[in-house]
Parts: sequence; C-alpha cells; structure tokens
Amino acid sequence: MSKTVRLCEIFRSIQGESTWAGQPCVFVRLSGCNLRCSYCDTRYAYGSGTEMAVAEVLREVQSILRPGDIIELTGGEPLLQEDSSALLALLSDLGTVLVETNGTVPLPRSPRCYHAIIDVKCPSSGESGRVVWENLTDLGPRDEVKFVVCDRNDFRWALTRLRDYPLLDQGTPLLFAPVFGSVSAAELAEWILESGLPLRLQLQQHKIIWPDRDRGV
Repeated sequence: MSKTVRLCEIFRSIQGESTWAGQPCVFVRLSGCNLRCSYCDTRYAYGSGTEMAVAEVLREVQSILRPGDIIELTGGEPLLQEDSSALLALLSDLGTVLVETNGTVPLPRSPRCYHAIIDVKCPSSGESGRVVWENLTDLGPRDEVKFVVCDRNDFRWALTRLRDYPLLDQGTPLLFAPVFGSVSAAELAEWILESGLPLRLQLQQHKIIWPDRDRGV
C-alpha cells in the first residue's frame, strides 16, 4: 500500500517565523491536531483534509519550489500522521526542511533530515501539560524552541522550563512570541531584556505583511 497523508494545503510564501523568517518557503500543512490551544490561529487545519499519496504531495511541492526556497512541514500537528516521516525524508531530498511541531509527539529519529521547531505550550494555551519533555533533550543548534506567551506568568513558566532542561547550554535558538491582543511586542521585549538570557523576540512577519489574510501566507 502506498504511503499517504491527510493534507490541508500546500502554498508558497515568505517564512514568517523562526530564525528562518523572511525567506521564501513552500509550506506543506497536514490536517489534524491533538491540541486545542486557546489562541490557535489555524483552526481550519483541525479538519479531515484530503487524503493524498506522499508521492503526489512531493510532485506538488516540486511544481512550485524555486531555487533557494526552504520547505516547512506544519499543521495542525504533522507528526501525528504515520507516514509523515516518509514525507520528511523525501522532502529533504529537495532542500532544507523545517518541521513545526507542538512537542507532544516524539520526534522522528531516523532519518534526522530536518530542523525541528518545537512550539512548547505555555499555561495560557490550556495545553502545557501535554509536552513530551524528552523531545527537548534531543535538540541542537540546528533546531529551535518557541514559547508563545500571553502574559508574564507564561514568561516566568518558560524561563523555569529553560533551566529544567539543557536548552541554555546546547546552543538551540530560544524564541519568544507574543499572543496578539494579550501582550504587546514591546512588553515582551522588555521582559527578554530584563531576563539577561540569550532569548530572541519573534514576531509573525506574515501577519504584518498580510494582515487581512488568514490562509496561504
């Protein structure tokens, strides 16, 4: 039987988040998520999606991929799907691949052909108890960890997690992003400066560039 995934959408845009922000990127968004975060901005990916052969997904990506583009596998939670590892391996043959994951599913260990971006859920998300913390011990400089914060309590909670795990020592970029309407970028910037830690402020560039578009960016 051929390997398949449930696909939400494929599109080419500017990468809006992570240390790769600003670069042209082909996004492969898979359907389905095991979380229901309070601030989720991709609820449309909760649905069943379209069942598609991995080989067909690869062809669609190739049809819009341009030289120098990066590729991101995202969701929903893409690693919930059994054949996402096979898709990852094939996408990696085309270029640099990022995987955006909520950290509640073990990372594929073989082949390790991707850059993991783990979105660790803070208390205000309502899902902070679901993180598989072992994922954070298998990261390095090629990977990234993101905390999306709604308030000062989320920020303090995240700093405690950084000290509980070796994230401050292994060279993994540590990104902090504000939830729109809950905390301003200026407030979060001040907290980062006060912390004295090597943290990075992350803004969602695609929402700044295309404020009236919810999909395809």
